Amino acid sequence: MSHHHINYVELAASDLAQTKVFFNDVFGWSFTDYGPDYTAFSQSGLEGGFYRAEPSGQQSQGSALVVLYSDNLEQTQAAVEHAGGTIAKAIFDFPGGRRFHFIEPSGNELAVWTKSE
Repeated sequence: MSHHHINYVELAASDLAQTKVFFNDVFGWSFTDYGPDYTAFSQSGLEGGFYRAEPSGQQSQGSALVVLYSDNLEQTQAAVEHAGGTIAKAIFDFPGGRRFHFIEPSGNELAVWTKSE
């Protein structure tokens, strides 16, 4: 039987330059540009890329939610806000952990979670 797993994720970004700065500053991601309309990211735990497009993905509109992990949720939330992200859902508890949702500069909603202490 073949082995299958999620290998790569692509997200729309209306402003690739601003999106790259945001994810580098907050999460330390590295980027490789492939022409003016696409940039791949690495050092994120899952490889992926951003393509230039106006639409953005939000969970309330049926978009998949990319969830990142942090061992210091409050520090990560502060870094998101400092870098220009908007908090969509403040830190909340769920079984097994806590998380918050944010909107990055190109309008995509992502979340960050941590394990319960």
